[in-house]
Amino acid sequence: MTVDMAEEERELARLVREFADEVVAPQAYEADRSHTLSMDVVAQMGDLGLFGLPFPEDVGGQGGDYFSLGIAIEALARVDQSVAITLEAAVSLGAMPVHRFGSPAQRERLLPDLVAGRALAGFGLTEPEAGSDAGATRTTARLEDDEWVIDGSKQFITNSGTPITTFVTVTAVTGEHSGRREISTIIVPVGTPGFSVGPAYDKVGWRASDTHPLTFDGARVPAEHLLGERGRGFASFLHILDEGRIAIAALATGAAEGCLEDAVEYARRRVVFGERLGSRQSIQFTLARMQARVHNARLAWHHAARLRDAGKPFKTEAAIAKLTASDAAMDNARDATQIFGGNGFMNEFAVARHYRDAKILEIGEGTSEVQLLVIARALGLER
Repeated sequence: MTVDMAEEERELARLVREFADEVVAPQAYEADRSHTLSMDVVAQMGDLGLFGLPFPEDVGGQGGDYFSLGIAIEALARVDQSVAITLEAAVSLGAMPVHRFGSPAQRERLLPDLVAGRALAGFGLTEPEAGSDAGATRTTARLEDDEWVIDGSKQFITNSGTPITTFVTVTAVTGEHSGRREISTIIVPVGTPGFSVGPAYDKVGWRASDTHPLTFDGARVPAEHLLGERGRGFASFLHILDEGRIAIAALATGAAEGCLEDAVEYARRRVVFGERLGSRQSIQFTLARMQARVHNARLAWHHAARLRDAGKPFKTEAAIAKLTASDAAMDNARDATQIFGGNGFMNEFAVARHYRDAKILEIGEGTSEVQLLVIARALGLER
C-alpha cells in the first residue's frame, strides 16, 4: 500500500483481499480448467457492493470513486484475473457508459441492477477489422420507422453471454458527413431478434471470464436506445477507455503482486542442493526486482486514479499506468514461473495461470503500442 490511502480505503483493501483469499482463490483452478465463470462468486461480489463502488448513492452505488474500484480490482487480481476482469468490465464498459451518457430514463431503468451486480452488460467495440483502429468500425445502424436496424459483428466482448447479461452497448456507423463516418453507440437488449451471441472463445488466459463474438443481422431496437448523442459514440468511447485503462492497470498490479507473493513463499520453502532457494542471491535479486515493479505499477495507477477523481486531466497518466503495470505483470509472471521451475508449468499452481493470463494485459483496452502512441503525442510528437 502507498501512504496516501485513507483508512476507509485501507479497510476496503483488507475486506476485498480477505474475500479474494477465502472465496475466490479456492475456486480459481477449477473455474479456469472448466472455462466457467462462477455466478455465485459474482453474486457475492454484488452483495459486497463492489459493482457499485464508483457510482453515486442516488443510483444505488456506494458513493465511492475510481480509486476505490481500483483497490477492489487489484485485490481480486492477486488470486484470479478472470474474476477481476469480470468486475472491471462490468463497471468500466458495462455500467459506466450508461451512467456517463445515458438519458435519465436509461439510467433509471438500467443502472440499479448493474450497480448491484444483479445484471451484467457488455460493450461491443472490437470487430474482426477494427481492433486498435476502432474508427474502422464496419457495423452499421440505420433508422427505419423509428427503429435502429443494426447489421454487423463484434468480437472478444466480455460479459456478453452470462446468465445475467441483460444488454450490450455497441458502436455502429449511423451516417456520413463531409466524407467522415458518424459513429454512435446503441443499447441492444439480450433477446432482440437478429442479435445472437456466439459460442464462448477457447482462450489462452482469462479462461473463466465470459467472452463471446456477437452478430447483428437486421436487429431492431427503438430509436430511444441511442446512448448519448448521435455521432458522439467514438468520442464517448475514448473517454470510457481512458478510465478503463486505470482499472486495467490496477488489475495488472494485482497480478504482479500475486506472482511476487507466491514466488517469495515458494523460495522460502523450496530446498535446492541442500539450501533454501531464497537464500541464493540471484533469487533474492529477482524477487527484489519483482517487488520494485509492483511498487512502481501501484504508484502509477494510484496517481492516474487520483487525477481522474479530482476532475483533472489524466489521459496520459492512464496510459503510463497501463503500460507500466502490464509490463510489470508480464515480467513478474515470467520470473515467478522461472523460480517455480517445472512446477511453474503446471496449471495447479497460480503462477502458471498468471503466466497465461498476463499476456492479454498488453493487448486489451489498448495495446502497449497504443499507450506509447498516447504518451508520445502528449510530448508533442506527431506524424
